[in-house]
Amino acid sequence: MPRDLIDRRPPEDVAAVVLPVIGGAEVARSRLEESMGLAEALGVKLAFAEQVNVREPHPARLLGAGQLDALSRRFRDQGVTLFIVDGALTPVQQRNLETELKLKVVDRTGLILEIFGLRARTAEGRLQVEMARSLYERSRLVRTWTHLERQRGGFGFLGGPGESQLETDRRLLDKRIAGFKRELEDVRRTRRLQREGRARRGAPVAAIVGYTNAGKSTLFNRLTSSDVLAADMPFATLDPTAREIVAASGRRMALVDTVGFITDLPTTLVAAFRATLEEAMEADMLIHVRDIAHPDTEYQSNDVYTILEQLSEETGLERPPVIEVWNKADALGEAARSVLAARAETHNPPAFLASALTGQGVDELLFRIEGVLFRNRRPRRVTIPAADGRLHAWLHKNCEVSAEMLSGESELTLDVFMTDEDVARLRGMSPDARVEG
Repeated sequence: MPRDLIDRRPPEDVAAVVLPVIGGAEVARSRLEESMGLAEALGVKLAFAEQVNVREPHPARLLGAGQLDALSRRFRDQGVTLFIVDGALTPVQQRNLETELKLKVVDRTGLILEIFGLRARTAEGRLQVEMARSLYERSRLVRTWTHLERQRGGFGFLGGPGESQLETDRRLLDKRIAGFKRELEDVRRTRRLQREGRARRGAPVAAIVGYTNAGKSTLFNRLTSSDVLAADMPFATLDPTAREIVAASGRRMALVDTVGFITDLPTTLVAAFRATLEEAMEADMLIHVRDIAHPDTEYQSNDVYTILEQLSEETGLERPPVIEVWNKADALGEAARSVLAARAETHNPPAFLASALTGQGVDELLFRIEGVLFRNRRPRRVTIPAADGRLHAWLHKNCEVSAEMLSGESELTLDVFMTDEDVARLRGMSPDARVEG
């Protein structure tokens, strides 16, 4: 069975995007532009995109009869073959819209899943996308599956929506999901071992997070002299990349580039990408990159913090300390830069106005990252029994050992960067350990 179940959409598909605004709810000014960008990321031709006010969502179709009639006429006139609803559709609403409009219908979750399918480059990324896709399909088995005809490589024998067929489909998906979970657990173990390896080398970790297309990968490349794909498109990065660098002080630290967040990030993606997202939650600090030139930068920032809180609840991990990078300062006028620079000085969490593209403010940022990562570590001289391999291994795993030497025949002296908590733990483990400094 082919692993890549998400095929590229035919180039002749013509899409229409509708952003439903329910009951006068407040939406970001640029949300419709974001919807258009997501649609174009599929490689389709965009016929039109518009915001539609929905006073009361119709339980069977979401939109009212008059709105559907008007849309149907426009679809026929402009040759639309794909209807994208930038919102949440129930399985029944999606099925009924497809039946009435006689074309493919995709909601926001389905759209983002399609884009993730196109962006995934590594085996791990594809595995996580397939897991998310299966969880999504599992919740929508009531549908007729007509919108998935292009994906039937592994499910070509699926029939209609009869009860026995639905049960068969459900069992098949449950089996696939269980297999994905086992494979992703292996991914999590591998990532855990990688994190432990970095810790043993004394390299604390800073994870770069932020709204999609905020410039995370560009900043990562600037800080690490790497060439990770950085493009002006949604979700250019799906697979996290880690690089160790040497700071100005000569100390090693690691930076991790992560997948971008977005408004209404599907819960299926959060679940499937847990192995990836744990890279951020288990880091020693977070670098929150914001597109400060974006008109809805505050909305985007709030969405990022909402998802981080969700991840904290999902993983049971406390959110690491955060600093913000107000990126794309080069896109601002001189007056706007001056105002933001003054705001950044008193902002909580700490903020730095910078441009990953030009390098403006990056040196100051790197200096601050180093300060946060090593904020509680001070140089200490530790003496332990030379025969105590357990203490020796613990120091290398949990602290930053810069030098060690044998003192006489029975003692080992190490120069170590340690926190006060590390010192207390060491003394609790062995009353024979001596710490100076």
